Amino acid sequence: MNAKIKVARLSILSNTCLIVLKLIVGFFTGSVSIISEAIHSTMDLIASFIAYFSVKLSDKPADEDHPYGHGKVENISGVIEALLIFIASMWIIFEAIKKILHPQEVESIGLGFVVMFVAAAINFIVSKKLYKVAKEVDSIALEADALHLKADVYTSLGVGIGLSLIWITKLNFLDPIVAIIVAIFILKEAIDLLKEAFNPLLDIKLSDEEINIIKEEISLHDSLYCNFHNLRTRRAGNSKYIDLHLVVPESMSVKMAHKICDNIENSIEKRIQNSDVLIHLECCDEICSNCSNMCTEICKIESIS
Repeated sequence: MNAKIKVARLSILSNTCLIVLKLIVGFFTGSVSIISEAIHSTMDLIASFIAYFSVKLSDKPADEDHPYGHGKVENISGVIEALLIFIASMWIIFEAIKKILHPQEVESIGLGFVVMFVAAAINFIVSKKLYKVAKEVDSIALEADALHLKADVYTSLGVGIGLSLIWITKLNFLDPIVAIIVAIFILKEAIDLLKEAFNPLLDIKLSDEEINIIKEEISLHDSLYCNFHNLRTRRAGNSKYIDLHLVVPESMSVKMAHKICDNIENSIEKRIQNSDVLIHLECCDEICSNCSNMCTEICKIESIS
């Protein structure tokens, strides 16, 4: 079992335990903010299941129907998770407004306070593990799942602080107010996640930093080619696709040109994780200054090889 699947299972287990705990304490205390946290965790659990199945499917190799692999499954799962977070936040706001209109005293505040801080601690540990693996394997699905849990850490702490304020001030209306603040925070999380997951579905380019790395690696071989153009990049899940046109002197042999392409592709793929580079060769249509300067160098390399 690979690291992605292991950590996705850990997220499912932790969310299941926290949902049960929050629901029991939420109904026992009558706290809408604790119940809202249980709803949030339920969305997290659904998201964890989505992440689990998406990382399993995205790891499948390319086949006849999917020659570029299954990487975009992770992006689709990220979009679904973002929509789930949006639904959860709307549900929390609806329940909180009902509580404001029909106030209800919060009981056993101490128990609710303890549960919220225990939940925050558990989610902090699991989210750190998820982020670590997500960065190692460059998985948008795991990163989205980690973002869910990271938000849960802040919202659980917020609810815990809200309960402590109710205990000090005896103002029970603070409970639904805290729940609404939690929901607004979750809404922002949903928007950020939707942007990150949806953009690769439109074949958006790689980051400026990654493109600069690509150009750096190509320029390391600039004594052996005339120029390059039509550099294009896109992302699908954790896979990054790069293609470009490389112009070489007319006198260069196919063997030599192919070797230069191999060297450029290998150097880029070493610097950029999970990248797939494709280079289209073109012949220089005129005797440019670069061609003249390269003749001696090319002859020397070809004689060695």
